[in-house]
This record gives sequence, structure tokens and C-alpha cells, in this order.
Amino acid sequence: MNNKYRIFFAALGFLFTIFMIWYFSNIVVYVIISAVLSMIGHPMVKRLDKIRLWKFTMPHSLSALIALLTILAAFIGFLWFITPLIMSQAQVISGLDVAKLMEQYKQPIASLTEFLNKYNVLSDSRTIEGAVQQQLESMVSLATFSSLAQHLLSTTGTLFMALFSILFITFFFLREEKMFENLVILLSPEAYTDKVRRILYQTRYLLSRYFIGLMIEVLSMMTLITIGLTILGIKGAMIIGFLGGLMNIIPYLGPIIGASMGVLFGVTTALDLGIYDKIGYLTFGIIGVFAFANLIDNLLLQPLIYSNSVKSRPIEIFIVIIMAGSLAGIPGMILAIPSYTVIRIVAKEFLSQSRLVKKITERI
Repeated sequence: MNNKYRIFFAALGFLFTIFMIWYFSNIVVYVIISAVLSMIGHPMVKRLDKIRLWKFTMPHSLSALIALLTILAAFIGFLWFITPLIMSQAQVISGLDVAKLMEQYKQPIASLTEFLNKYNVLSDSRTIEGAVQQQLESMVSLATFSSLAQHLLSTTGTLFMALFSILFITFFFLREEKMFENLVILLSPEAYTDKVRRILYQTRYLLSRYFIGLMIEVLSMMTLITIGLTILGIKGAMIIGFLGGLMNIIPYLGPIIGASMGVLFGVTTALDLGIYDKIGYLTFGIIGVFAFANLIDNLLLQPLIYSNSVKSRPIEIFIVIIMAGSLAGIPGMILAIPSYTVIRIVAKEFLSQSRLVKKITERI
């Protein structure tokens, strides 16, 4: 076949594949999540397979089922632990006495309003007090939580279907370790079978290192923030530490979001207790704890996870995350490193003659 036609049909096939991935994006996401969960569960399956009790040998399917139920139990236990903390914090926010709060800070707000009016930053018909009170009332309104609950109920069917699909696919991935690999190879041209096998092996190896490192980072940040806030005597240290650590999944931007949420929860809890004179201390204390924890994260944890685990340079990781954030926002930043890792592995196999590819894949 003419080389031009080969290139044309190859490009057409690539575009068709991209279209199918986009069209069936939900299914693709389920498969990817299941593949990640199966990577976590496979070591447990192998250990269970080695169990011997007299003449009894653990059936492989039962090992896969136990591993899946263990992962599910860990997820349910996590929700069981964190849901009451979130609900108690929501009750604190909804119980704020907005009128009393505005009365407490009436003088500083009036001075700031006068200053802004003097330099025409704020029109005479508007006041900071009115705007702030309106926003606070909107934030603490129980209607907000009611609408959130209604939204969650309306999506229960979709969530249930997604959960069932992920568990079902994960079980078969756990039972047949190479099912995902065989599926990908089956959909690949026969001439590239060896290359695809190497890509899948290297991808599994690097992404396993990355996800394990990311889990260690999140748990470490949760622990550091919780301990720091507890030492300072800040109420709700555990929920703030949990959310602050969880936000570290988002590279670079996550710590800022986590610190902002921490300040919000810490300050609202203090206001609910009527501790108006310690707002500044709490704010700076929370920011200081987050700054210290993220200093340790930036110096010790991130170089190990974002660079060493995926064998890439820090400057590459930074540029890729910024580009992904510009294209797809926060979801793009979260998926940037795993996606870039897979792209580098594929490029090394199929574009190894390129000097640029050689440079960015020399550590793999």
C-alpha cells in the first residue's frame, strides 16, 4: 500500500479512537479507575492465594472478592469517619449569628467603608456591611445545604450505576491480572504487540510508584496539619487537617485552597463560640501551620513523588501541570502527571528517533 495511504488511514484510525474515547468517556473513566484499584488490590490477591489450611486452597476468585471487599470496606470506613466531621462543621456554619457578628465588627467596617468612599472605590449607595452580611447569610443559609442534598439525591442513580460498574470491572481485573493488558493488546495492531506490552509494563510500574507516593504525601500532610493545629488549640483541627491534606492532590494550587478552607472553618468555629478577640490569632496560626507543612512537602515529599516516582525533571512537571491547568482547570492539574507519564512511555517506544523524545525519556 502506498505510504501516503498508510499515513492517511493511520491518522483516520487515531482520530476515530479519540472520538470513541470521548463519546464513551464515562466507560473509559470507569475502566481507568478500576485499573488503578486493581493495581492496589493485586498484592493482596497474591498473598491470599498463598493461604493453605490442610487440604484447603484459597480459590483465586475468592481471593479477588476478598480484596475487592477490603477496598470497599476501607472506602466506606473512610466515609463513615469523615462524614460526621463535615456535618458538624456545616452545622457550626449554619448556626452563626450573622447580626451579632456584624454588630461586633461594625466600627472597623464603617471605617473601611468611609475609606473606600473617599477614593471612589465604593459608591455612596452601597456599604461593605450590607454586602458582607448578604454574603454571610447566603453562605450559612440552610437552603444552601438543602439544595445540595436535593442535588445529591437527584444524582444518586448515576452514582450507584458508576459504583456498581467500577466494582464489577475491578473484580474481573483483580481475578485476571492481565485482563486489562490483554484488552489493550487485542485492540492494538499485531505488528506493535511487543511495543504495547513494554508500554503497559512500564506504565504500571511508574504509575504504581506515583500513586503510592501520592497517598503517602496526602497522609503525611493530613498528619502534619492536624498535629500543628491541635498544638495551637484550634477547634476542628482534624477536619481542617483532612481537607488540607486532601487538597494536596491538586499540585501547587491545592495548598492555597486547603489553607483558605482551613481559615474559613477555623474562624467560623471561633465565631460560633463567641471568641471574637482571637480571630487574628487563629487566622495567622492556621496559615502558619499550612505554610510549615507545605515547606516540608515542597522540600521533601514533592521531589520524591513528582520527580523520582515518574522519573521526570521538576521543571517538566511544573510546565506540564500549568499547561494542563490552562486546558482543563483543576481536573487537568490532577491528571497532568499520570497523563504525561503515559505519553512519555508511548513516545519512547514509537518516536525514539526524535532528539526531543530522547531527552525527555532518558530517565525512563
